[in-house]
Amino acid sequence: MTVIPPRSPSDPTPVSGRTHRPSKLEPAQLGFTPQPPVAWLSPLQLAATGVRVAFAAQFGAYLDKRELQNAFPTKVHDEHVNDEELWLDYIADLGDGFDATYSMAYLLAQEEVEASGERLPRGRVLVLGGDSVYPTASGKAYEDRFEGPYRAALPQVPAENGPTLFALPGNHDWYDGLTAFLRLFARREGSRIGGWRTRQTRSYFALQLPHRWWLLALDAQGAAYMDDPQLEYFRGVAANIEEGDRIILVTPQPAWVQSEEHPLYYDTIDYFLRTVIDPTGASVALMVSGDLHHYARYAQSDSGQQLITCGGGGAYMAATNHLPQAITVPPKHSQVRRQSTGMPYALQKTYPSKLRSRWLGSGVFARLPWRNPGFATMLGIMHTMLMLSLNNAAGRILTVPIFMMTALVMFSCVFFSVGLTEAAAKTTPIVLGALHGCAHIALGVVGLSLWRLLPFDGYKPAVQAALAVVVYLTPAGIAAALLVSLYLLIAASFKVNVNELYAGQGIEDFKSFLRMRFAPDGTLSIYVVGVDKISKKWLAQPTGSWFRPATALKPRLVDEVITLGPAKQHAAPPTVLPSDAEDPSHTA
Repeated sequence: MTVIPPRSPSDPTPVSGRTHRPSKLEPAQLGFTPQPPVAWLSPLQLAATGVRVAFAAQFGAYLDKRELQNAFPTKVHDEHVNDEELWLDYIADLGDGFDATYSMAYLLAQEEVEASGERLPRGRVLVLGGDSVYPTASGKAYEDRFEGPYRAALPQVPAENGPTLFALPGNHDWYDGLTAFLRLFARREGSRIGGWRTRQTRSYFALQLPHRWWLLALDAQGAAYMDDPQLEYFRGVAANIEEGDRIILVTPQPAWVQSEEHPLYYDTIDYFLRTVIDPTGASVALMVSGDLHHYARYAQSDSGQQLITCGGGGAYMAATNHLPQAITVPPKHSQVRRQSTGMPYALQKTYPSKLRSRWLGSGVFARLPWRNPGFATMLGIMHTMLMLSLNNAAGRILTVPIFMMTALVMFSCVFFSVGLTEAAAKTTPIVLGALHGCAHIALGVVGLSLWRLLPFDGYKPAVQAALAVVVYLTPAGIAAALLVSLYLLIAASFKVNVNELYAGQGIEDFKSFLRMRFAPDGTLSIYVVGVDKISKKWLAQPTGSWFRPATALKPRLVDEVITLGPAKQHAAPPTVLPSDAEDPSHTA
């Protein structure tokens, strides 16, 4: 096969009468570089993530570009408002390793997906729910981890002139203050990412859908207040929303289940509902979010309102076994003086199941050391230095090297527990971190005992150090990584470092997205499409997506079909019979 280079990374225009189609997963042919999954526990990644989070916390207000969007065009996207039927797709947390990201992009790009006997046509609208790139946003990162894979999945415009694409930023999109995000998704209306057309002009948007349905996507990160330009935009949208209309609210994070760790997260959403939506008389039938890399659905028994987390677009699988069975929304411990009345919600379904999630968590011993070789190497270096400081103490209990290494071990373990945990109360993480540090020091003492069994006692310290690097470092690193695995498994039962237990394993399977159907009678049906196992081997093909999986993906419905009723009909004005005095036929 002759490969003709593309004119530009995002231009599918034929060259010399033929369309460029790669035959291999090579950057020179693809126009982008396929990336491996992010190794979240690698030393450089841990350090970089810590610095970025701290920088964003200290200087986030200076990087916030939402106020500047006041100069951008305002538009309610109503291209499909008159459609009799509309299919819409939702996916979030997608821009990670190529295999997982492309597996989901490939399914989204097909003309239809068959899942559990249901034939589901491709959505005319694709909504990205946040975190379209990992670990941080940049033009190159978007190209390699999102734009390239999605262009490969749908390289040409379909016959129906192509679906549209709208994107909401997540916290990883925010690390550069939305610079790269706005350039990609809002630089100009009508630009393309493969066969998908971008239409939005801001980082938030409103879609007017058929049969009096609306989709409102809020750019409200963490506990930050909603900016005035965004509030004014949605107040303008609300002026067109009528009593009885049905609303889908898309948010960057599922604040309804994060209130224990982040009690202020839901306050912004509640303020938006009270001040913008409630005055219209419309009802919020569904709130949907990504951010947590699993599927979970809560339902309110009286109103039927659904709260869905669906973050299965490509990032590592996150736990479901720690989700509460019942929640109150808004949370009772909100700190605002005014809030809506709290309503009970019950957990209906998770994917993966809680039992499967717990079982996968226990696989940390097999996955973490091999998934994060840099992390194991760092632990090996630390333990080698600890052992040498103990070995060179010449019988003294405390020396400067021993003090420094002990302090380093304890500080690192406590920081790992406290600094990477989102729990509001920090006492438990501190205790667990201290115990974790003591366990590493004990492991260092055991390592010293084993080292002294080797015939290296008579060598000079410099020679012993060289021998320790060769002989001791690797097994010590593996043993320390297994100790960290044990710590993570125990700490997770106390809701500490739960995210690290799964991020360290980097499980790429158990992906999901939502496919929604707005029917002619006004009802909304939500199909939750899950994939138990992604593809890691790809074959070039002459038409359609550039590559297909060597073994066919097996999508299935992982929840019952969720059906939400149509908008309420406008009440007919009462018939007023004229009084005698007003009746022209009345005669005295």
